[in-house]
Amino acid sequence: MSSDFGRGGELNTIIGKNSKVTGNMKIENSLRIDGSVKGDVVSTDTVVLGKEGQVEGKIVAKHVMLAGEVTGNVCAEGKVFIEASAAVRGDIEAIRLVIDEGAIFDGQCTMTEKNAPVQKKNG
Repeated sequence: MSSDFGRGGELNTIIGKNSKVTGNMKIENSLRIDGSVKGDVVSTDTVVLGKEGQVEGKIVAKHVMLAGEVTGNVCAEGKVFIEASAAVRGDIEAIRLVIDEGAIFDGQCTMTEKNAPVQKKNG
């Protein structure tokens, strides 16, 4: 696990194994998901999806670490880390992206520095 994950704030919300949540969530600080979420997940810090965790919806956070299954887009202000056990089916928007060998990523990725000017192509 990268050293910049989980350092910015405290982990104050955990969705445990065998738990099922339906609906959109807005979390202050960090969140760990080991159960199932159907809905969008928004966090002010880090979202960690455990190996047995599942999310059907968009994930928006400062950093995102994925070891489980995501069906939906992922948007991070900083880094997205996809472990070998993860399966991501959706687009990713982040400044930095790390994908371990063996991970599944089926989507498109956009990587731009926040507030950086986007250069337009001529033609």
